[in-house]
Amino acid sequence: MRSADTSGRTGGPSAGGDRAAAVRGRGVRAGLRCGAVRRRIAVLAVVGAGLTAALPGTAAAAAGAEACTAATGPYQRPMEEYLERTVDGAQSPEDCAAIRTFQRSRSITPADGYANLVTYRTMTAVKAGADPNAAGDCPQRSYRVTCVDLDRQLLWVQTGKNVVFDPVPIRTGRDDEETRTGWHAVYWRDRDHVSTIYNNAPMPYSQFFDGGQALHGRPDGLFDGGGSAGCVNLRLADAAALWDLLDIDDALYIWGTKPGTAD
Repeated sequence: MRSADTSGRTGGPSAGGDRAAAVRGRGVRAGLRCGAVRRRIAVLAVVGAGLTAALPGTAAAAAGAEACTAATGPYQRPMEEYLERTVDGAQSPEDCAAIRTFQRSRSITPADGYANLVTYRTMTAVKAGADPNAAGDCPQRSYRVTCVDLDRQLLWVQTGKNVVFDPVPIRTGRDDEETRTGWHAVYWRDRDHVSTIYNNAPMPYSQFFDGGQALHGRPDGLFDGGGSAGCVNLRLADAAALWDLLDIDDALYIWGTKPGTAD
């Protein structure tokens, strides 16, 4: 028979001592485990902080972002208006960053935050959006009409109310060699045309509409120089896409005045 201890429970002093030792052992092991967990948490916190600092868009990344330091550009005010900045015509770091973000979104190089002509012309095309003919300047017809807006230096194609070729920036005739306004029609096309007048200048995707004036791509920068000799210049990709869309006898309507030229 087992002897009873003074509390009435069975088992001798050695059994109670064993249980106490076991309890103490479990406490020590639990403490060790808690310590290990705390150490792992601390390590994860340090690693997490390092990862957070490396992620784009975090405060740490923002703090280390490249500063935008471009000066005030010639098209500062219209860019400020479009980007919903304070329209004061004076570049600020915030203006510069907003312009740079727009440039990057449209693959404009250099994307430095400077409000130059190519940025402005690209913005004008984006701003025209899905309804470039909101003012109704280009006549609506049941057939395809290529609309050339000299005021905004934009081209698009519409059939009735439907825009079938989105607005793109263009470069038209300079002063004294203005692009001729009014109704025209494509009468000759030459994919790999070379000018016989202007020093064998390449005129890819040429679509002639009036005398020597044509819609065509410009291999160099679209906005280099003050204007064309009367042709409607497009970026190469835009000229290629327009070539695939139009055909002989397609109608063009041209109106307005290129900025910087006489009426």
